[in-house]
Parts: sequence; structure tokens; C-alpha cells
Amino acid sequence: MVEVVKEWLVVNKPAPLIVHPTNDRPEPTLLGEVKRWLSDRGEDCTTLSILNRLDRETSGLVLMSRTREAARRFGRAMERREIQKEYLAVVSGWPEWDRQTVAEPILRQGEVRESRIWIKQVAHPDGRHAVTDFEVIRRFQNSHGSFSVLRAMPETGRTHQIRVHLGCLGHPLVGDKIYGPSEDCYLEFIETGWSRGLEKVLHLPRHALHASRLAIPDENDELDWSSPMPFEFRKFCEIESC
Repeated sequence: MVEVVKEWLVVNKPAPLIVHPTNDRPEPTLLGEVKRWLSDRGEDCTTLSILNRLDRETSGLVLMSRTREAARRFGRAMERREIQKEYLAVVSGWPEWDRQTVAEPILRQGEVRESRIWIKQVAHPDGRHAVTDFEVIRRFQNSHGSFSVLRAMPETGRTHQIRVHLGCLGHPLVGDKIYGPSEDCYLEFIETGWSRGLEKVLHLPRHALHASRLAIPDENDELDWSSPMPFEFRKFCEIESC
């Protein structure tokens, strides 16, 4: 947990915990764990609602409303794009730019061509409007090659938006099984799990994306939460903090 008040709470989600239950198979979820935690404290969790969802392998800040009024208020803020979101991303290569904006529409790849991965998205003119701002924080080298730490600030909230837009720039996330070196990595992982072979190609067992900041204008004051880069990313980047 990061902060808990009567109307809402903010959770620092670990990976690979999923946010919401799926129909695939029973497994722990962020929503279920938070409901259990609130129940153990004797608090009501019947109106608990997740407001921003993260992919399974993305860690970081998730905002939840605890009342219907808070859900409406934050929902309106999202519709007006008043909620600022920032992510830390570790990517392959050294961008030639310091700041860059990608405004490429996004849709599911299977809508325009054959796709072996149902959920995979792609930049396409027929897709939904999507914009992401990127800023280089650090360029570095380690035993695996050249990499960079970026700050990603999505203006819209499409599925896999940051990952798709990084692919457009030619700098995919380290550890990305779908949008990285080859989507074969994802298919192999689903079939056999993590392996030494995948480690040689991907370097990290999950994609290097972390939701590091949420800021929301409020009636009384701006709500602003932050979460530092996870240890496994800092270790890969050989830095103490970020």
C-alpha cells in the first residue's frame, strides 16, 4: 500500500500479479488481495473499484476508489485527461533524441492481419488515437549491451500503448516477450515458462516498465503519488535509485 483514505487508496502493484480476475484460470489478483486486506481490518470493500489498470508484468501505482462518489469524480478526471501518469522504462539502445512524442493510432493486430498472439496491438492508421511523450533519463551500458532509462508519459490509455510506441521508435522494452526481439519469445514462454534461452535474449524475466507516478487535480489540493524504480531494474541498470 502507498496511501489509504476513506474515499480511495493507492497500491504499489508487484509483477506478475494481475489486477482483475480473468476467466482463464483461478489465481491471486490485486483486487482480491486488497479486498481481503480491507475485510481483515473490518472495513467495507463492496464498492471498491480499480481506476487504472496495469498489465500483468507492469509494476507500480494503481488507484482504487472506495466510494461511488470517488469513482465518479476520478472517472470524470480520466475522461478529461486530467490524470497525469508517468512510467519508468528500461529500453534497448540509445535514442538519438532526448525528448520525443509518438502519436500513432493503435488497434489489435488481428484486426488487420494474421496474428499468432491475440492480445498483440499494432500501430495502424485505422486504430484509436494514442499519444505518448518520452524523455531520456539515462543512457548506459552493461555486459548485455547498450540501454536507456526513459520516462514515458501517456496522454491516452490504449492497451499496450507505451510498448507499441516504443516499438515504433525502435527501442523496445527490455524483457518484452511480445514487442521485443521476437514474438516467439512469448509463445515459448507460454509453453515452457522462463528458461536460460529466453534469459539470453530478453535479459529480464518480465518487461521493464514501472508506473512510477500518478497526479490528480483535487478540490482542495493536488493528489500526487510516486513509486521508485524496482530493485531488479536498478540492478540491471547498475544504479542506486531512480
